[in-house]
Amino acid sequence: MTLPAAISVITLGVTDLDRSVAFYQALGWPLSSVSQPGTIAWFRTAGATLGLFPTQDLAADAGVPEGGEPVFREVTLAVNLGSREEVDAAMAVALGAGADLVKAPVPTEWGGYSGYFADPDGHLWELVHAPGFALTGDGRVDMPA
Repeated sequence: MTLPAAISVITLGVTDLDRSVAFYQALGWPLSSVSQPGTIAWFRTAGATLGLFPTQDLAADAGVPEGGEPVFREVTLAVNLGSREEVDAAMAVALGAGADLVKAPVPTEWGGYSGYFADPDGHLWELVHAPGFALTGDGRVDMPA
């Protein structure tokens, strides 16, 4: 057996579950009915499922010590969009939901368009138009083989 090249769940540790649920709902993301208020929240996306879990509980579940203040975690999450205009519109939605602007969208050296925001716990999200990555009808990247 090999490890499948499939990311099915991304779980973010959050300091205030209710605040984070409200943030992602304000983005327009659908909360799943299997969420357990006060314990864990699940959001359906076009790709992997997004989970929100209190930081201390996530650290305990993984058997690692809880970190300190939010810092750059050497990870970003991205939403690929069909145009520069969609990036700008999505950034406006994120900022309206309470995100912190990290980097305003700008043209990239590789011909794309990209900007970053941070969610209430400092998780970095990139909003990007990458002309070389075609999108499927449900918003997933159609990555060439």
